[in-house]
Amino acid sequence: MATTERTTAEQQYEDQLRGASDGAGISAYVLHRAKPHLPPWLCAGGIGLAGLLGSTQWEGSAAAGVGLTLASVALTGVTWWAGKSTGPQRRLHSAITVAAGSAWLTGACLAGPATGPLPDLYLMGGPALALSWNIRMVLRRNVDGTTVGGADKGLLEKVGLARAQIGATSVEPNRVTAKMALEAGEQTNDDVAKVLPRIASALDLPKSAVRYLPDADSARRGELVIVPEDMLTQVVEWEGPSNLGGSIAEPLVIGRYDDGSPLLLWLPGDPEIKRNSTHVLIAGGTGSGKGETALNLMLEILSRRDVLLWVSDPKMFQDFRPLLPGMDWAAEGGPDTEVMVEAIKAVMPARTRWLGAHGYRQWIPQAAEQQTSREHTCRPDGQACGCAGMPFLVTWMEEAANTLRLMGDDAFTGIAQEARSAGVALIVSLQRPSYDQMSTSTRASLPSVIALGCDPRDEGFSLPEAVIDAGAHPGAWGNRRPGYCYVVSPGIPEDRYPSPARTFAVPHTAVPTMEALAGWAQANGAGADPVTGGAARAVAGQNYTGRTAADPAPALRPVDDEEHAAAEAESFGGFTDPEDAGIDPEADLPDGEVGDDTPLWESPGHKPSPEEARELFAAALDDFEAAGQMVVGPRDFLDWCDRHHLSRPWVSARLKDAALDGRLEPTSVTGRWRIVPNLKIA
Repeated sequence: MATTERTTAEQQYEDQLRGASDGAGISAYVLHRAKPHLPPWLCAGGIGLAGLLGSTQWEGSAAAGVGLTLASVALTGVTWWAGKSTGPQRRLHSAITVAAGSAWLTGACLAGPATGPLPDLYLMGGPALALSWNIRMVLRRNVDGTTVGGADKGLLEKVGLARAQIGATSVEPNRVTAKMALEAGEQTNDDVAKVLPRIASALDLPKSAVRYLPDADSARRGELVIVPEDMLTQVVEWEGPSNLGGSIAEPLVIGRYDDGSPLLLWLPGDPEIKRNSTHVLIAGGTGSGKGETALNLMLEILSRRDVLLWVSDPKMFQDFRPLLPGMDWAAEGGPDTEVMVEAIKAVMPARTRWLGAHGYRQWIPQAAEQQTSREHTCRPDGQACGCAGMPFLVTWMEEAANTLRLMGDDAFTGIAQEARSAGVALIVSLQRPSYDQMSTSTRASLPSVIALGCDPRDEGFSLPEAVIDAGAHPGAWGNRRPGYCYVVSPGIPEDRYPSPARTFAVPHTAVPTMEALAGWAQANGAGADPVTGGAARAVAGQNYTGRTAADPAPALRPVDDEEHAAAEAESFGGFTDPEDAGIDPEADLPDGEVGDDTPLWESPGHKPSPEEARELFAAALDDFEAAGQMVVGPRDFLDWCDRHHLSRPWVSARLKDAALDGRLEPTSVTGRWRIVPNLKIA
């Protein structure tokens, strides 16, 4: 900072010099440039004057000679002792200067400054010593970013790194980066990571302001990064999408780092620069700003022209409701989310097959355009197929802990392991990605993470150990600094991983802009390609409507209060209806009135024959599918059984038969079945 101020002052004097019409500007400029170099010359002149005055008092005095000699030795010793906290060169230079000056002063006071060689020694030695300090001052200016004499050894000594060497140092606005070399055979990079809090304490900075980035090719070299001012305390509001109409392959801007640089994130890979496609974990405790962070990322996704967005949110889209028109598929949790997960599993091989047939080893922006290349096997005659392009697909699981409780801790494992090659990105958002909620295989397949404030004990669930060792500590924030985060993802330089960032604040006044963005996505965003849409409908049936650029945006199916209560009960209770509490799913349905032992199928009235009953059951499955209910079980047939005089065990048997016939598939919950869409119904 001092260097910056000095440079500014020098520029002012240079401006004055250029604008001056007389010698006043030149004199002021010369004086300004000379002032930093005057102290050594003033000291030399002062010693000469002191020798002249001392000779009038002590010339020829033996007692004065003893006193002046002892004072000279003592002053030299004190200089050597006081210089132990500085570099060895500065310490030696200071001691020699004091010893030479005090020796000449002693001789001048006792014999007179003009006696013998004393005047020659003064005229030669004084300017030489003064010039040596001037040269040292000039060399201290770090013009090329390298340190000549060493760093603040006192600071390193305080933290136990006295023998570490500071090398090239670069100074940027609000960021200082210094290369460090530790003592060979005595210290390692782990030793620096352990003392980072002590360095922050010595500099009176927060722990997050000091980071250490070890060199991957050395166990004792790295870079010490210091950010003196926390720019994240200034809230920056979201001002709209960063690249409206751009490709999803271009960076998504969701905030800024503590030094003011933008916080970027990439989802698709880039084969030219060897960047992999990625999945993202958004993790943060209650009140850490996880919802607003998700909103930033979702807004950026919807602003791109070549992407589809599927979102599951058990919170009924409380935070994202203005964006619903721009989404290709929205599910409110429970059975709808289960159907979406199964659809994603079916979509991946279909997309992978299409990409391979058109010559793509991974999704790139050209895959979203109409295909005109002849270099693929889509058509055996070698002619350009003219197939519609395939947009990138983002599948978002909000409040994923709810879905994991419903479907099991490995519900996303297959998707996370296989989706990247299919041009599919999985985003999982939850508060605590611990191993009792999410399987280790799923967590290992989520290479990117946005780690917000959390409990200090949960840091290891979100961030890699190396990033924590480098100085990243989201546990220090808790829920006191919403939006503060660390981001680890392909495309971001590794030295940025331990750098804190903050996502944009999305104010309530931004709702009209969000709605306008959703409308733009509805009208101008990509529609589902035939491969993706066909595979999704083959699993979800009427639950997936999709959208095209010309079609109205999909809307959630309106539900009444009873359906909301049922959905919430299913989400949190594993499909257990409160009315079914304590009921054995394999037990017979109640028989008629109390005391009546006549079974339902022998009650008065028409009882369907076995063939008629099977036809009625098939029609019931068609009715459920037409209504958009794609997951069913025996309890869903209670009223149907009453109308047709059939028992619950009979329904259970028919469900199993339908599964053997391919009309149903089992879900992860016992007694629940997913309807395989009937193309005739669709």
